[in-house]
Amino acid sequence: MTTRLDDLPLRDDLRGLVPYGAPQAALPVALNVNENTHPIPSEVADDILDGVARALRDVNRYPDREFTALREAFADYLGHGLSAAQIWAANGSNEVLQHVLQAFAGPGRTAFGFAPTYSMYPLLTRATGATWLAGTRESDFTVSAESAAAQVAETGPDVVFLCAPNNPTGTPMTLDVIEAVYDVAPGIVIVDEAYQEFAPRDERSALSLLPGRERLIVSRTMSKAFAFAGARVGYLAADPAVVDALRLVRLPYHLSALTQAAALGALAHAPTMLAMVDEIVSQRDRISATVSALGYEPHESWTNFVLFGGVPDPAATWQALYDRGVLIRDVGIPHALRVTAGTAEETTAFLDALASVGSRA
Repeated sequence: MTTRLDDLPLRDDLRGLVPYGAPQAALPVALNVNENTHPIPSEVADDILDGVARALRDVNRYPDREFTALREAFADYLGHGLSAAQIWAANGSNEVLQHVLQAFAGPGRTAFGFAPTYSMYPLLTRATGATWLAGTRESDFTVSAESAAAQVAETGPDVVFLCAPNNPTGTPMTLDVIEAVYDVAPGIVIVDEAYQEFAPRDERSALSLLPGRERLIVSRTMSKAFAFAGARVGYLAADPAVVDALRLVRLPYHLSALTQAAALGALAHAPTMLAMVDEIVSQRDRISATVSALGYEPHESWTNFVLFGGVPDPAATWQALYDRGVLIRDVGIPHALRVTAGTAEETTAFLDALASVGSRA
């Protein structure tokens, strides 16, 4: 007899949930999970491999538990006068956020975000035993400082997630919203800047708000701009006391020596890695202009993807694109689909496939 999940003594609050995950399919053009589809330049890959090879010589020993060199490198990369004592890192930004929830949320506490937003927030919240509270956005997915502050003040959450810019909509979030939320929030405020490198260059990061705000956290990832999705490296900047709190919940030696070496190699070539960003932004803007010409409704995006509305039947359009070898994402927003900005060739393949499905114009 086959054992079913329901036959196991699973936690009651996990029953009925489904694992996070987007479809994985070996199609010629995969633009569904907001990866950086540009390959790592060969000279950078060679240096990363050299660093990993050196780390392998001591792989019989535990890695640096404090990943000191990596924290120093992240502090240098972020700037804003940050020190290594203000940096934390883990296996992807999801684990970083999990550490924050383990330290500051948990059973009997609440976490809050403005829906629709990153779908891992409620999953991580529930997995750590806390209760998820969903706020609301305007019809264009923006949220004003006044509305954000009012919603947070009314719910009084222990942790607030601010996805800036927002996933899955691409919507910018201005610093006045973050300041307003922080001023009324009783607990931790996390600004998730996973896509910050794709925002306009003259826009300030929430990192500029850290001084004097000991409950503010700014998280980042190497998965997007650094084309490091497979390496699983995320990090945050915060008050040193917050970093001390995260040490209480992390697993021993949670960042392998190989991960640390690979991340250090990539950060040493930050300008080269980030040179891809301008090309990705140009393809993002090309997607927005073309889907608009086809009669769809692209939403403003400061990320490496475009959410476009005006899709009469998202499931049918998704399948039609799939049948043409192009994989994009149905994120569950009515009459909308999301596509990652890839290389010029991938973007052309998507736009040609979408046009062949039938325009809305």
